[in-house]
Amino acid sequence: MEFKDYYQILGVRRDATAEEIKKAFRKLARKYHPDVSKEVNAEARMQELNEANAVLSDPEKRAAYDQLGLGYQPGQEFQPPPDWDAGFEFSGQGLSPGEAGDFSDFFAELFGRTRAAHRFNAGQHGHFQARGEDHHAKVLLDLEDAFSGATRQISLRAPRIDAQGRVVLERRTLNVKIPQGVHAGQVIRLAGQGAPGIGSAPAGDLMLEVRFRPHPRFRVQGRDLHLTLPVAPWEAALGTVVTVDLPQGSVKVRIPEGAQSGRQLRVRGKGIPGAQAGDLLLDIQVVLPSADTARARALYETMARELAFDPRQEGRD
Repeated sequence: MEFKDYYQILGVRRDATAEEIKKAFRKLARKYHPDVSKEVNAEARMQELNEANAVLSDPEKRAAYDQLGLGYQPGQEFQPPPDWDAGFEFSGQGLSPGEAGDFSDFFAELFGRTRAAHRFNAGQHGHFQARGEDHHAKVLLDLEDAFSGATRQISLRAPRIDAQGRVVLERRTLNVKIPQGVHAGQVIRLAGQGAPGIGSAPAGDLMLEVRFRPHPRFRVQGRDLHLTLPVAPWEAALGTVVTVDLPQGSVKVRIPEGAQSGRQLRVRGKGIPGAQAGDLLLDIQVVLPSADTARARALYETMARELAFDPRQEGRD
């Protein structure tokens, strides 16, 4: 996927005001609109302009794009990093996947989100009431929080237009109770923390989508935990019981006699806790000690002489 420079497409500076972006788009739209333009590439150019304007005229999309696009050049190979939008607070005005499909894959990858519903009610005396929009944000938690539960301070960034017409990021910090057993993809709803309502209607909610930070030992899949478990050759050959440290507590695991690298052991119920707890899946990796001393080398030479073992025999049968 190629990176798109929306500022270059509209011919404006990166610090352009909202009014400057609007004027640039209108000027180019008059030139390239397919109904009036004589340019041979008018339709494709107009689609580019519409896409650039959809991002740069929206403070939320523009703020996210500005952070993500630092250091990239037009046409450069681009892939958004995982959880690039963590901590950005979006309103419910995102495009649906169908609407995002009208633009490039680059746009759809970044901004194709489901539109939140709006609720309008006619109140007394003909006054309209509108429940505030729900806001959405992705938050990164530590895996340990899923085991113990916690109260965490979450910092969010929400863009707005300042008095000069430029996009600035406002930060707010919330204390959020993380329930034990939370899993990736789960949404934590904070009532009344979205946009304010109109009239006497209630405020919207803030929906926090949970993701886990990369863990140095475990890989998370749903509620299951995956771990590569190193074992010594004699542990694998003879079998043994080893202790595996978990994000909370530990578990004893029996290594079966004759275990080989690549074998997977499953310990049920030792993954992320919940009404139906996940499992712990251990991928065995046999690790050889180095022959870096005379004693170690002698032991390997003894094994080579006395064990009738050819690891490549199976491939020749």
